[in-house]
Amino acid sequence: MSFETLGLAAGILRAVEDQGYSTPTPIQAKAIPLVLEGKDLMASAQTGTGKTAGFTLPILHKLASAGRGQGRRPPRALVLTPTRELAAQVAESIATYGKYVPLRTAVVFGGVKIQPQIHKLQRGVDVLVATPGRLLDHVGQRTVDLSQVEVLVLDEADRMLDMGFIHDIRRLLNELPAERQTLMFSATFSNEIKKLADDILRDPVLVEVAARNSTADKISQVVHPVDRQRKRELLSYMIGQHNWQQVLVFTRTKHGANRLAEQLERDGLKTAAIHGNKSQGARTRALQDFKKGAVRVLVATDIAARGLDIDHLPHVVNFELPNVSEDYVHRIGRTGRAGNTGQAVSLVSSEEYPLLRSIERLLKQDLPKDVIPGYEPAGPLPHEVKVGRRQPPQRRTASSSAPPSRRRAIGDRGPAAPTGTRSRRAAPSSSYSQRKSS
Repeated sequence: MSFETLGLAAGILRAVEDQGYSTPTPIQAKAIPLVLEGKDLMASAQTGTGKTAGFTLPILHKLASAGRGQGRRPPRALVLTPTRELAAQVAESIATYGKYVPLRTAVVFGGVKIQPQIHKLQRGVDVLVATPGRLLDHVGQRTVDLSQVEVLVLDEADRMLDMGFIHDIRRLLNELPAERQTLMFSATFSNEIKKLADDILRDPVLVEVAARNSTADKISQVVHPVDRQRKRELLSYMIGQHNWQQVLVFTRTKHGANRLAEQLERDGLKTAAIHGNKSQGARTRALQDFKKGAVRVLVATDIAARGLDIDHLPHVVNFELPNVSEDYVHRIGRTGRAGNTGQAVSLVSSEEYPLLRSIERLLKQDLPKDVIPGYEPAGPLPHEVKVGRRQPPQRRTASSSAPPSRRRAIGDRGPAAPTGTRSRRAAPSSSYSQRKSS
């Protein structure tokens, strides 16, 4: 199947061809015809498989076919997203695929001044991409009219519910016409999402092109057991040892993201942090610098688990496992996108073993585990851990004045060797054998 067989307008096909795409992904091949038919839809697929184009292309086709109004006009399509980054990504996709059709797009989200958004809405918009909170601000100020919306898209609806947007969404639904087409696109569908779908969708068609909560086949996953206090040291060592040039690292908290970014900078790695406490300008600059290679490591909270789209991002690291198992799927889905391969690494301390077991139950698979020589954890190992051949760690000499945490920066000057092991830790091969035999 090719995009030409889907019946899309010539201008849209031209834009798709400009991006180097000729064959739709499975989710696009199934969803686009249904959206063109006017069906309400619940579509689920692995992250990174083209869900955004699955609703963007047919919406652009439908609006362009109906013609464009003149002057100031209310939006006819509304896309709601949980985060600013995802809103910006969707708006960018719409601009890319709609560059040859006469439609106007606007994106509104918080963290930036509202007046420029008001001016753009006043000039007239066909497709509006928004986060729920800022859109409600516009509704309250009567700077946007949603009464003419023909198509509503809830993108990553499960994340919006996780972030507490359900009440905002229901308030916005009251501003929309009852007669509309509603689409839900997400990597996962919880029972709460299905309940919401029952309330707002009419005879929806369910499209699932992969097992729920599955991960892309081209993402290799590995778990490295390590003591919590040595995670940062191991991360720096791995980046330098393997010469990783673009690494996205996830932490659980904003404070933890800032602290880790500062520590990696001291290790000689150009690093930036992105989280909810950062201004939108700082978040945008960090993402741009990361995409163009000016920043080697981007440390993020789960705010970047949705909306960060880099086709060739090679490495994702879970510095800390997420509390919600489904977020693991979205985190590692930042790599292995658009048919490329990727590597997902998780640094797991003994306190996180319950979280690891929850993730493995969700994925219905045991993740491969490998202890890095020189970084063996002092406590128990998770089940079925592969222990590599131990190599003697580099010991500090009496003349060495720098503490272990302030070893020479690795950057592009090669990796720092592991620091010495603690005397109470036994050799990994013997300790693991004793644990198995007991």
